[in-house]
Amino acid sequence: MHAELIKPYQKDAALLADIASVEKDRGLFHVWWLGQSGFLISWQGQRLLFDPYLSDSLTRKYADTDKPHVRMTEQVIAPEQLPSIELVTSSHNHTDHLDKETLRSIMGCSPALEMIVPEANRAFVADRLEVAHDWPQGLCAGESRCFSSFELHAVPAAHEGLDCDAHGRNKYLGYVVRFGSWTVYHSGDTVIFDGMERLLQQWSIDLALLPINGRLPERRVAGNMWGSEAAELGKAIGAACVIPCHYDMFAFNTETPRDFLETCESLGQTCKVLRAGERWSSPAVSV
Repeated sequence: MHAELIKPYQKDAALLADIASVEKDRGLFHVWWLGQSGFLISWQGQRLLFDPYLSDSLTRKYADTDKPHVRMTEQVIAPEQLPSIELVTSSHNHTDHLDKETLRSIMGCSPALEMIVPEANRAFVADRLEVAHDWPQGLCAGESRCFSSFELHAVPAAHEGLDCDAHGRNKYLGYVVRFGSWTVYHSGDTVIFDGMERLLQQWSIDLALLPINGRLPERRVAGNMWGSEAAELGKAIGAACVIPCHYDMFAFNTETPRDFLETCESLGQTCKVLRAGERWSSPAVSV
């Protein structure tokens, strides 16, 4: 464990109270950063959870290796404490986006839970979670599906390449989610790839959730956008606001949001840097 863990903005009971406080809010939607690429969306009493990692499974797994995953930020909440979730995503098979400990706990307290994953990964996901192979629902890039009030559109992601299975199906996805008059883009792990901006410009994106940890060969893991690239992408696709993620979780694979903030300021791109457990609430009217 890291000697001095970063304290979340709020955690456990305080976080639960904050989630409950907006339960009856019918006008806005609300987003909490849960750490790494995990985000909770609440809208009109329904909840969507992007790529949650709420355990220490990777820290334990790599503790005695040459690539230790030293935790930097305290866990904001135990997954079994979360209120009932309607929909959870996994953008790809890496454990910080597909954590058995987290997901099995959420399944235990959310009996109506549905899960969306890349179709290329569906069998792998079912085996890891020890569930029936037809329980996770798979999407290919370009496909969409409705879950309760959430309409999900799958888009490619390049972590660091646009990798596909033998059937040509993307192993890494991002998700564009529409609900009411709102549109949220969760990129998953990705770098910029040819055609990405044009693809995303077809939606009027109110909020983009983008990784900023970058890519360095010496980390020996697949990389993501740098902070400046995330800011530039947000501007290019016309996102009303950008929130950065995928940092301050593991000491070997992190960056600060400094370059992201400086680039957003230079471009006139609205952004918000959250602390773990902190909430962002939408404007009263979609922009």
